[in-house]
Amino acid sequence: MNGVGFIGAIIIGILAGWIAEKIMKRDHGLLTNLIVGLVGALLGSFVAGLLGIHMFGLLGSLLISTLGAVILLWLLGLIRKR
Repeated sequence: MNGVGFIGAIIIGILAGWIAEKIMKRDHGLLTNLIVGLVGALLGSFVAGLLGIHMFGLLGSLLISTLGAVILLWLLGLIRKR
């Protein structure tokens, strides 16, 4: 999350976690959305870097973070099924 700052990262994390929660049809609380969003941001940045995708600013960070959060929830769903 380049150029958004600490507070911006928290806001983007909450939004990304909430959007991912809705996409994956899950029901979490605010703290869980924040954690999923922030970890998703790390995962999304890693995957985007591997694919050579570079996005900046609020919208780019939100998109990458949401993608990472969806991947994270999908992976957690696979683990829980076992």
